[in-house]
Amino acid sequence: MNETVAPGESLLPYSEWAEEALRAVVVEALDHAGRNGLPGEHHFYVTFRTDHPGVAIPGHLKARYPQEMTIVLQHKFWDLKVDRTANTFSVGLSFGGVPAMLVIPLKAVTAFADPQVRFGLRFPAPEPVVEAPAPAEQPGAEASAEEAKPQVVSLDAFRRRRE
Repeated sequence: MNETVAPGESLLPYSEWAEEALRAVVVEALDHAGRNGLPGEHHFYVTFRTDHPGVAIPGHLKARYPQEMTIVLQHKFWDLKVDRTANTFSVGLSFGGVPAMLVIPLKAVTAFADPQVRFGLRFPAPEPVVEAPAPAEQPGAEASAEEAKPQVVSLDAFRRRRE
């Protein structure tokens, strides 16, 4: 395999592998909390795309948060379960005193944080599901591939700084 690659380009999907490894941290944290509860003052902020396929939330929440929503898992949540086969997690929460079950695909998660220990991760937002116009109607269809830039996930903002 002798492919010519420009310096800095990779034929291996390192960014995809790194994202999947970091998503595994979220899975482990949610699974641990679901099985054992949250120890001490740990709590999670989970931000996700509500317009991602497979997200199941009550209609009033979808209307209020049509694209993105952050939930807090701290004192009052129940039935937190990770389904590794379906790549989802589900959790019961109350919104304005009304209980609701949410089912969230792991690919819909755009951010995860545990403020107690200043730990956080950000993920590229999945592409929203939009009905594409017919090919004849697509403006700018001749846009070059150079305009599509890869997204880089920076973890620097979440690293602890030694003082």
